[in-house]
Amino acid sequence: MTQPAAPAAATRPNPADLLRGLEAVLPGLRDLYKDLHAHPELSFHEVRTAGIVAQHLRAAGWEVTEGLGGTGDLPGTGVVGVLRGGLNGAAAGPVILVRADMDALPVAEETGLPYASTVTAADRDGTEVPVMHACGHDVHVACLLGVSDLLAANRAAWGGTVVAVFQPAEEVGGAPKMIEDGFLDRFPRPEVCLGQHVAPAPAGLVGTRPGPVMSACDTLRVKVFGRGGHGSMPESTVDPVVIAAAIVMRLQTIVTREIAASQQAVVTVGSLRAGTRANVIPDEAELGITVRTASPTTRTKVLAAIERIVNAEAAASGAERLPEITTEDELPLLVNDPAATEVVLAAFRGLLGPGSVFVLPSPLTGSEDFGHFGTALGVPTVFWHFGGLDLADFTEADIHSLLENGIPATLPTNHSPKFAPAVDPTLEFGVRLMIAAAGAWLAGASA
Repeated sequence: MTQPAAPAAATRPNPADLLRGLEAVLPGLRDLYKDLHAHPELSFHEVRTAGIVAQHLRAAGWEVTEGLGGTGDLPGTGVVGVLRGGLNGAAAGPVILVRADMDALPVAEETGLPYASTVTAADRDGTEVPVMHACGHDVHVACLLGVSDLLAANRAAWGGTVVAVFQPAEEVGGAPKMIEDGFLDRFPRPEVCLGQHVAPAPAGLVGTRPGPVMSACDTLRVKVFGRGGHGSMPESTVDPVVIAAAIVMRLQTIVTREIAASQQAVVTVGSLRAGTRANVIPDEAELGITVRTASPTTRTKVLAAIERIVNAEAAASGAERLPEITTEDELPLLVNDPAATEVVLAAFRGLLGPGSVFVLPSPLTGSEDFGHFGTALGVPTVFWHFGGLDLADFTEADIHSLLENGIPATLPTNHSPKFAPAVDPTLEFGVRLMIAAAGAWLAGASA
């Protein structure tokens, strides 16, 4: 991996110059965010969102490419904008990548907001489901479009090239699809990849860490097969519901009995489907499992344990057919480059002061596919999380104990039907952070 040095402090653009005009941009960003929130789209279906992004970038003067990252049966919805700085009449300087994700989740919104989603759509199985921006990707899009406006309006203040990536399908691993679509050859090659995510923390706080920052994720679909029959005569059947229930309970022992307390791992069964009537024992049952791990060794151990337990429980119940275990999605461990992370942290401290910038003590158990870009390009990655909830929702004790005790259980987190970032000051904060991080790498006037 290449290790580009950030420009010397004397040659970086003045952050205030890059933020010139922010107050004028914010009203439009608020309206844009509410529109995106009210019109969410599932992974690989972000057609409307992509169209809005492309139109916005073109209006600001960016070179725009659309249609990246298709799946074969679905056209690509990824959008990439390229903008060259105009400092001293030249675009010489570093190339950086900044990214926002666009997809929403199959969640029924319960926020009660006047711009709450009422959208439904067909999921990958063809089932009609509610759709909601329950993870804040609408915030990410709005913030990066705000950044794109400011960088374009203030081109004379910076040198270099910015590649703005609006990525589809982060929830199911859309980054590799963009890379497979020729991303490495079609756009200027960046020296660093920068990304951010809104979090259920007080607005005004930001945190990251060098090294592993977000866990690897494996999504598994498990089918167990029994022998169906009448609910009144279970002795004549092999009940897959019982097998599935036993698997659910036994899987909980992987983390508690097979993984050391010093190692991070999560095993969650998020869905269990079986049968259609109370008096009919079905032939099969299906489980949806998500696995989060913070090291390759732990990942290998957990996945092997799941396979062993699933097969063993089926055998113990007399199943005549082995279960099927299918990997649906894989997201890699997201690793921040230590040197590049220190550059970004220094920029944040300069913007906010040290009291609002936190170094996370351990990787988060959530997952992200953003690391695919840096890995494929062979360049450093820096990813951070910024607070998006109203400060009034937190007590002073909550704020001081966030790193130790986490988010208060009374507050909704990402993927909750009640998750609703505060529009203000979250959008402005996200724009300022990305501008500060970008400015730490772009070229500025010499002293």
